[in-house]
Amino acid sequence: MHTPTEPLVPPRPPGVAHDLRHHGDAEVRDAGADLVDLAVNVRAGTPPAWLRERVAASIGSLAAYPDGRAARRAVAARHGLPQECVLLTAGAAEAFVLLARFLPPPGSDAWRDGGPVVVHPQFTEPEAALLDAGHRVERVVLEERDGFRLDPARVPAGAAAVVVGNPTNPTSVLHPARALAALARPGRTLVVDEAFIDAVPGERESLAGLVTELPGRTVVLRSLTKTWGLAGLRIGYVLSDPETVAALARHQPLWPVSSPALAAAEACCEPAALAEAERAAERTAADRAHLLGRLAEFGELGQATADPRAPFVLVRHADAAGLRERLRAEGIAVRRGDTFPGLDARWLRLAVRDRATTDRLVRALAGLGVR
Repeated sequence: MHTPTEPLVPPRPPGVAHDLRHHGDAEVRDAGADLVDLAVNVRAGTPPAWLRERVAASIGSLAAYPDGRAARRAVAARHGLPQECVLLTAGAAEAFVLLARFLPPPGSDAWRDGGPVVVHPQFTEPEAALLDAGHRVERVVLEERDGFRLDPARVPAGAAAVVVGNPTNPTSVLHPARALAALARPGRTLVVDEAFIDAVPGERESLAGLVTELPGRTVVLRSLTKTWGLAGLRIGYVLSDPETVAALARHQPLWPVSSPALAAAEACCEPAALAEAERAAERTAADRAHLLGRLAEFGELGQATADPRAPFVLVRHADAAGLRERLRAEGIAVRRGDTFPGLDARWLRLAVRDRATTDRLVRALAGLGVR
């Protein structure tokens, strides 16, 4: 029997070795406020006061059904796209479920050359949603020796659907837009998860502005959870061509996004908010450089990529599982890496935090005898 604090997680599909439904929040759930959270990739100190006020102001309209038109227009204007190219969702996670339902049914001719391709290591929810919809997922697993960087030639030419993250969770690799664009072709649905792209200064390498220009069908997913601290509100969106957006919308229930979430979406697309997000991205880059410099003091910690670009880094340790438990005993939570396909029990993901928090982590590592 589940307690209210335990998520109702579906059983793992047969033959799936990794726990695709394990996420960073499991590392801190029920842990209390004293645990330093390096496991969840939500920017610390959020949401800001002005955003809390905007969300609170929407409470007075809860008697009315949600009206997403203003938020949709705001998102469209933010990306320079027609509003018909925007679909608002209850977080980016909902979009993965919609896409799994939208794709041709398993067993149809669309999959004669194999099932939908998911590029790993990456966020596991896309594959979980595809499996739940009955799809036979094909994996392209990037290699540590290549810095987990994408070579478009590794993706089967006949794949009718490809899912890739950019920057990728958990590797922190930012793939060049040209490499991602090379995956677009007639007859293919290319899905790019850009949940962390607003933590990259200038949102470099984004395909958001190209969703109607590339061959085939391009779908870009965005989340407002990470930068603005809205995981509990559930708000994200899809950018694609109008036909795809309309088809995805047909798989949504009525009023899928709450009024407070719509208010947040509209607020986060305003010029002042975008400027604040850019400043936050620049601070994150500086804090990440400090984290990498301090981690370099420990030869036992190997880094997944020489040039991480996301608000987290992936590190390797011979006894990562034991180190994770020892850090927890010191009051610090980090994310296990072995639930990501392509990784094993040697990997840990660390969220980028301010310098004082990083220095606390370093003192804990030194105190635990990491060298």
